[in-house]
Parts: sequence; C-alpha cells; structure tokens
Amino acid sequence: MSPLLNPLLALFLRDVRLAIRVGGGGGIGVLFFLIVTVLMPFAIGPDLALLGRIGPAILWLGALLASLLTLDRLFAADHEDGSLDLISMSETPLELAIATKAAAHWLTTGLPLVIATPFLGLFMNLDGTASAAVALTLLAGTPALTFVGLIGAALSVALRRGGLLLAVLVLPLTVPVLIFGVAASNAAIVGPVPFGTPFTILCALTLVSLVVGIFAAAAALRQGME
Repeated sequence: MSPLLNPLLALFLRDVRLAIRVGGGGGIGVLFFLIVTVLMPFAIGPDLALLGRIGPAILWLGALLASLLTLDRLFAADHEDGSLDLISMSETPLELAIATKAAAHWLTTGLPLVIATPFLGLFMNLDGTASAAVALTLLAGTPALTFVGLIGAALSVALRRGGLLLAVLVLPLTVPVLIFGVAASNAAIVGPVPFGTPFTILCALTLVSLVVGIFAAAAALRQGME
C-alpha cells in the first residue's frame, strides 16, 4: 500500500471506531431523525394528504438537523487530545486528512440517515417510490451537508461554545442544498418539473461543497493553529 494511503486509512478507521464507540455516529442521528419524523404528524394532524405533500421537506429537514448533531466533534476531539496538531504536522497533506475525516463522518452519520429514510417515509404517508426518491436525493445531498459542516467545524474548533457558533455558521450555507434536495424529491413524486433538473443541481452543489469545504476548512485550521 502507498505510504500516503496508509495513514489516511488508519485515520479513517480510527474516526469510524470513535464515532461508533462514543455513540455519536449513525445511532444518535437516526434516533433524532426518528423523533422529528414521529412528532410531525402529531403537530400537523391526521391529514394524510397534507403529510404526503410535505413529507419530503420534513424528511430533508430532519436529516439536516440530525447531521448537525455530530459536526461539533469533527475536529474538537482531535483538538482536545492533540491529535489535530499531529495530523497538521505529518507529511500527509492536511486537505487529504480532512477529506478522510469527512468521509468517515458521512459514513457513520449521513449514510444511516439515507438507509432509514424508506422506513421513516411510512410516517409521512409516502409510498415506496416516493420514499426511494427522497432516499436517492439524500444520498446525493447529505455529503454536501458534511462538507459544508467542515467549514463551521474548523472555524469553531478552538472556541468555547463552538457548537452554538457552528449551527449559526452552517445552517445558512445549507439552504441551497435543502432547497434543491426537496425540489428534486417533489419532482420525482408529483412533478411537473423533470426530476433530472433539480437533482443535477443538487449533485453539482455536492461537488462544489467538496472542493470548497475541504480547502476552506484546511485554511481555517492552519490559521487557528498559528
């Protein structure tokens, strides 16, 4: 194996194990996702047609809020135990290390939300096709939530009460992802806009956030550690 891939693989496996061990991975995110989805029908009432219309938006909003739960620990734990200094001083480019941590975060937080969506769609009166469409849009869009979250996590890593600042920084940046994620879900379910149009924009937002999020987070970490 390449000398560059060895430490990246070790970092990836370490972050996955830590996320599972401390309970900050997919379990807590799916539990929060479940709570949001179950509470919404009680708030809206027994109007099944209304639930079916707004179901994709509720699922997307629940996934967005669930993904925020663990963003504050993305770099904070490494900053507290000194691992972040070792990562930044290693021969591995910081951008690649950040991308690896983002991949581990999405695998333990974003992917479980995607898997749970078809089951939680039942609470929103969505049929199998509609739930599958929402899950597909979440599969394409949740990585963008992680990469955007990198920026806020990097900026707040050295601050006290960084979790509060993180939400303020990240939520406005996720609005375009939320808009086109819901638009693509609705297009697949009721139309009349072709599904491909908002879905392509959603995929483009994910690719842009991948590049911008990684390099912006690396710059913020370097600035913060000076």
